Amino acid sequence: MIRYALSCDSGHSFESWFPSSDSYDEQVRAGLVTCPFCDSPRVAKQIMAPSLGRAAALPAPVETSNAPVPSAPAGAPASGGPAPADIPVNLASEPERQLRAMIRALHEHVARTADHVGRDFAAEARRMHYGETEQRAIYGEASLNDARSLLEEGIAVQPLPALPDDRN
Repeated sequence: MIRYALSCDSGHSFESWFPSSDSYDEQVRAGLVTCPFCDSPRVAKQIMAPSLGRAAALPAPVETSNAPVPSAPAGAPASGGPAPADIPVNLASEPERQLRAMIRALHEHVARTADHVGRDFAAEARRMHYGETEQRAIYGEASLNDARSLLEEGIAVQPLPALPDDRN
């Protein structure tokens, strides 16, 4: 595994791990490496200090040959070289990025203005509905059956859409 310090064209810095240097290059060419902050596919490696292991952990040096490597005949397709990455592939369209941003903003608003009650959501909503505790904005988790039961009891509930990144 190799860790790279990366940044996007908007100036966000982040790190990511890849199985190999070639894997990083392939994923960038395919548009699979995006900024976790703004979803920009225009990312680049940044200068970072090498990670040095202990000498005892290093493998023995491998003998190499100085023999010339034959070149491909003229007109033959190049193999193994990097493909041009002039045009990045966007995995998310602009409307999808806007929707993600709106869902993220909704989550932030709910977290700022409501109490997180976790798995006690249904029980806490019932206590508030029946006057056993003060009314306030809450959010948490409830099963589909609990949500249906709350609605049947006249208790208003609304699902909070999951962020696509939460599923990764």
